[in-house]
Amino acid sequence: MLLALGRPVLGQSDQQKTRAFTLEEAVDFALKNYPTVRASLERVRAAEGGVGLARTSYLPRTDVLWQSNRGTDNNITGLTLPNSVIAPISGPVLLSTSNRSAWGSAGGLLFSWEPLDFGYRGARVDAARAVQSRAGAEVSLTRLDVSVATVNAYLTLLAAEQTVLAAQADVERRETLTKSVHVLVDNQLRAGADASRADAELARARVNLARAQQQEAVSRAQLADILGIADAVVEVRESTLLARPPAAAPPLTPVSNNPVAEVQRARVQESQSLVHALDRSYYPKLYLQSVIMGRGSGVDPTGKFLGGTEGLGPDRANWAAGLMVTFPVFDIFSIKSKKAVEAANERTEEARYDQALQDLTGQLRKAQALLDGARKVAENTPVELEAARTTETQERARYQAGLATLVDVSDAQSFLVQAEIDDALARLAVWQNLASVAAAQGDLAPFLQALRTDPQGAR
Repeated sequence: MLLALGRPVLGQSDQQKTRAFTLEEAVDFALKNYPTVRASLERVRAAEGGVGLARTSYLPRTDVLWQSNRGTDNNITGLTLPNSVIAPISGPVLLSTSNRSAWGSAGGLLFSWEPLDFGYRGARVDAARAVQSRAGAEVSLTRLDVSVATVNAYLTLLAAEQTVLAAQADVERRETLTKSVHVLVDNQLRAGADASRADAELARARVNLARAQQQEAVSRAQLADILGIADAVVEVRESTLLARPPAAAPPLTPVSNNPVAEVQRARVQESQSLVHALDRSYYPKLYLQSVIMGRGSGVDPTGKFLGGTEGLGPDRANWAAGLMVTFPVFDIFSIKSKKAVEAANERTEEARYDQALQDLTGQLRKAQALLDGARKVAENTPVELEAARTTETQERARYQAGLATLVDVSDAQSFLVQAEIDDALARLAVWQNLASVAAAQGDLAPFLQALRTDPQGAR
């Protein structure tokens, strides 16, 4: 039973696909598959539909009506206020009432067009376009966020892999040292404490390797999640990132081109368009209208019921054409209040835009400072690594000759593994900060272009 239960699990693990990506391929793949990007694109399509909807207000309106009914015809002189309950009755007022009923019918077509609106419909179309522009800017921002997240996850996985390689090399060195120490101890050339110390150092190196492998697996899963293929095993293949980074400084562009600033600027324009639409709303409404209509009744003008199917179809037709003007006089109070609200919203968005520019400028300066520091670190880690390798070799030789203790060798090996990690991560840190500088400006293209230049013939 246990074996039977275990087989499907093994089968699922074996079916995991392995996908290998360069950094640029990973960014392109994420932009095509990450759900947030697709959602942003659909919001743009919805905004485009909003523009089309606003434009339909320029079209004339045509309404068609038909009704058939049967009812009594007891009319009365007097007034009723407009309401949605009592049905109006036309015809003469008879001296007596009756419960008899007759057919009635009515039909017509009303054509209505607003030839002049004093710019109101155009303002509403502009407001819809402002919403569309904001949605487009949000797509650019989403694409930037996904690209930056992909770059960070990719570099994190690459750093984890380099840490595993260094930890694996440390384990191999300590295994070799431990074997030689045990030989010396067995031949009574070294104290038994050296064997115990060597075993302890080897165990610690294996623990560090296990932790590094754990972090590598977590980083691999995070990258797969961002790429939208969480059920696959992701491999990275990017030799350029492990070579010496480019020495040239990335080109600088205004932070106002960053999608963060563009989104906020679009929100300012959206608020401005709403204020403009309110400015154009307090004007008369002019309508050209024409109507064709007909009515039928089963009762003649004297109140006589004609019977049969009389009244089921119209037997009197009319037409009319004219101009209608409406003006909501007291709407000025609500419009003024709405304008005050939208004007305050506009000033709020303008302040947020200024804050966005300040934040982006600060992020750019910080990224540049980190990049400068990372370059200086990367210039010195090769020296550190070479010195650590020489020290480790010399200490092992001195230990074999009885001129150094095992502690000296262990310290030298610890220094070496740290130097190997520092050297690999220092180069990746330069690339990471190059990406940060590009992200602060809102465009990763210069960073990706630097990958294609193949520094130091890495590819």
